[in-house]
Amino acid sequence: MEAPASQYTAKDIQVLEGLEAVRKRPGMYIGDQGPRGLHHLVYEVVDNAIDEAMAGVCDTVYVTIHPEGSVSVVDNGRGIPTEIHAATGKSAAEVVLTVLHAGAKFDKKAYQVSGGLHGVGVSVVNALSEWLEVTIWRNGREHRQRFERGVAVTELQVGEDTDRRGTKVQFMPDEEIFSTLDFSSETLLGRLRELAFLNPGITIHFQDLRQDPILEKHYHFEGGIASFAEYLNRGKEVLFKPPVVVRGEKDNVVVDVALQYNDTYLERVFAFANLINTVEGGTHVSGFRTALTRAVNDQARKEKILKDKDPNFTGDDLKEGLTAVVSVKLLEPQFEGQTKTKLGNGDVKGIVDSVVYEGLKALLEERADILKPVVDKAVRARQAREAAKKARDLVRRKSAMSGLDLPGKLADCSNRNPEECEVYIVEGESAGGSAKMGRNRSFQAILPLRGKILNVERARLDKILSNEMVRTIIQALGCGVGDDFDYAKLRYHKIFLMADADVDGAHIRTLLLTLFFRYMPQLIENGHLYVAQPPLYRVQEGKAIHYCFSDKELKTLTDKASKRVSVQRYKGLGEMNPEQLWETTMDPANRIIKRVEVDDAVTADELFGILMGDAVEPRREFIETHAKEVRNLDI
Repeated sequence: MEAPASQYTAKDIQVLEGLEAVRKRPGMYIGDQGPRGLHHLVYEVVDNAIDEAMAGVCDTVYVTIHPEGSVSVVDNGRGIPTEIHAATGKSAAEVVLTVLHAGAKFDKKAYQVSGGLHGVGVSVVNALSEWLEVTIWRNGREHRQRFERGVAVTELQVGEDTDRRGTKVQFMPDEEIFSTLDFSSETLLGRLRELAFLNPGITIHFQDLRQDPILEKHYHFEGGIASFAEYLNRGKEVLFKPPVVVRGEKDNVVVDVALQYNDTYLERVFAFANLINTVEGGTHVSGFRTALTRAVNDQARKEKILKDKDPNFTGDDLKEGLTAVVSVKLLEPQFEGQTKTKLGNGDVKGIVDSVVYEGLKALLEERADILKPVVDKAVRARQAREAAKKARDLVRRKSAMSGLDLPGKLADCSNRNPEECEVYIVEGESAGGSAKMGRNRSFQAILPLRGKILNVERARLDKILSNEMVRTIIQALGCGVGDDFDYAKLRYHKIFLMADADVDGAHIRTLLLTLFFRYMPQLIENGHLYVAQPPLYRVQEGKAIHYCFSDKELKTLTDKASKRVSVQRYKGLGEMNPEQLWETTMDPANRIIKRVEVDDAVTADELFGILMGDAVEPRREFIETHAKEVRNLDI
């Protein structure tokens, strides 16, 4: 490490001009430089088009991935202003694209409601693109301008007359910034579908021109969030049809709620503020929960379903099987953190509570088909919660009584600093034995599992907590589960799922992922959950040993080999001796790992429901659709 200079003077102070700051520290603006940050660029441009839709001046958006990998977004809104900006002497379009905190969303003249309030959106996209071209149709003329790495390389050029209006932004992400330039159609479609549900007046067209045949999708949902709730409940048995929808406005806050119950044991609440998915909830979700609990209790008492001696239902009693979409639009949203994952406006809670309570009360009186099945489910949920509490207490007691005795067959590490510790949850005792012998005992713990873990998608929490394997995992991690989750008690800050690279291994991984996604999502959100990647092949070329993690890697190696090679296909972790397992899968210097991330909560929820739920038909459709994508299938 180079020693710091002894002098610290004014000359050492750097002033980053224009968009240099963005290119210097891209993570501050888009989160990271991997796939998530890459897709964020598209969302920023699309959000501008959606803001035009919310202003009532746009009803069509086109999103296209072009063959060379660039992306274009076209809308039929008003078009970015092209007039000269008085303070800068440049066109307004160039200012918007090259100056941070420049935009029309800081006052409420051009946009009453907007998702992007920081004024950094499209200028950040420009800064992090190898090139960006903007085309504007406005005031009867076409205008074009090109930028390279955030710098204008042409003036705003005025072209032909046109009766068209709107904006087209096309950009190529900069390979100097991003670790990958490969856009995922699936990821983008999840967000576009979500936006179409939340804006029933808009049509979103998508094309991926990289594929043959071309992938095309078109989203338009007249039913809005009611269609959203129905979509979330696809393949599930619902307790009533159609979904309950409550709409209202109070103190310049527009509230839009759809809810429907199904026969599962899980709660799914998706919340949005100005179309931004607030994955951590916030005041609008708190208001919704309070209103739902009050309305059901009041109506159940009025109709004598709840007797005088019966206690009121709690919010927890009414969670089971609930699917809800909560959307609010407001003038000055206050998000907790730049990532905009939690709404903090204090007044919104009371507003949502009032609007939803009044709306729900009226609907419960009007629709006799709703209240009885909801109450029956809440009664069963209460009984199950009481049983789950006993099961949780049992887990706690066992943990407390065990003292230094660790749960199951856990081989703990000697380090007691959670930030430096990691645990491998390993399929099978044979592989667990190899992992124990091959690990670094100072910071690596091993928890072998026998057999298949319970499918938590199809079970209540009381049954889940009575399962020995689930209890062992919960005890080993130390942080609890569900409502009892306590992040401060987490014993390992890296949790690895390590299973065989075969069908059974994939199934066990999926079962474990379901447990973490449904009952310990904080571990995923905070980046603690990983999938270990053991090699598929051992390749010997003369005396040299190589390990390959994919068929592509194997082909590249064998094609380049100068000597005769012998190839061993690993069918299970147990085929590797401790030294091999350490060298390939557990050594931090060499191992290949994948961090488990959830970019699209709606899509993730849908996939777990399809793959692990009771309904057979959606799973069959999924398998038929994706059968051609399967690799390394053991037959």
